[in-house]
Amino acid sequence: MRKNQVTSKSADFKIIAVDDEQGILDSLSIFMKRSGYDFVGITDPIEAINRVKTEHFDLMVLDFIMDPIHGDKVVEEIRKFNKDLYILLLTGHKDLAPPLETIKRLEIQGYCEKSDKFDQLLLLIESGIKSIAQMNQIKSINEELSDTYEKLEQAYLESIQTLRYTVEAKDTYTRGHSDRVSEYSVLIGKYLGLPEADLDTLKIGGLFHDIGKIGVPDAILQKNGKLDDDEYSQIKQHPNIGVHILSHAKIFQNILPIVEHHHEKYDGTGYPSRLAGEDIPYLARIAAVADSFDAMTSKRAYRDSLPIDVVIAEFEKFRGTQFDPNIDDVFLDILRNHYDEIEEIRNKYMVD
Repeated sequence: MRKNQVTSKSADFKIIAVDDEQGILDSLSIFMKRSGYDFVGITDPIEAINRVKTEHFDLMVLDFIMDPIHGDKVVEEIRKFNKDLYILLLTGHKDLAPPLETIKRLEIQGYCEKSDKFDQLLLLIESGIKSIAQMNQIKSINEELSDTYEKLEQAYLESIQTLRYTVEAKDTYTRGHSDRVSEYSVLIGKYLGLPEADLDTLKIGGLFHDIGKIGVPDAILQKNGKLDDDEYSQIKQHPNIGVHILSHAKIFQNILPIVEHHHEKYDGTGYPSRLAGEDIPYLARIAAVADSFDAMTSKRAYRDSLPIDVVIAEFEKFRGTQFDPNIDDVFLDILRNHYDEIEEIRNKYMVD
């Protein structure tokens, strides 16, 4: 038997009946208990609403004409906090049944006229219980599938994290680079006044923007010198490789534009798609600034890190060509007036 599978034994289901005539409840109680259901009968509709708030019931049998409030008003109150309760409405006379529009609006599953034998009502209850059992089983299966999906997604995330750490282990420059780009991007986003959702995307996008370097040969990543044209061509494939790796998980969908386009240039001379201006995804333009800054201020095999005055001059020089001019202006302001926040990030992820 499937784990958590729902059985359809009568005792598994709890029924509440609400009618201001105690005799009706007494008679219904006999039939319900004879059929094995856990049954509660209440004459006060206000009390019934409160019971449904505090206890679990699978099905409600509800008289339409009652004091102090009618059945449709009871359902209105219940539907404010419970959308799942299966409700059957009883009417003393067909002419007193609620309009069909009301039944649909309140999601009342069925109604019938009162009778001494309750034949029609019992059939509706049995049908309702079968529907509830099926829905419970579907819900249980969905919960199991959701749990399985979450476990698979978590395992996938852990695998991707392992790949990220592998990239950092392959390349001394990359070690700490993704963390710094992540935090620089968020810092820029904050000064741009972006909402939290975008800041979260920048954070995750920065962490994984270079994941595609896992597909670049070690000899290229670790080369002590500038790359030749063929090597540079291979390096330029890492955004596409990164997208291929991350695109299979829903949790990474929002960061794919950052991963794919953080090497685009505002004038259209970047890679991999040679996008220009506003065609470059906005968050990718922010990540491009953060990525370039970290490249300039990190020590490479073929050069030392650039001093801050040179870095500022570079961002002034490439404003509107390599970098989005508005983002560039905000970042230049950070470098000139809030460099302590940059230093805090650099010190946090400093590589010896």
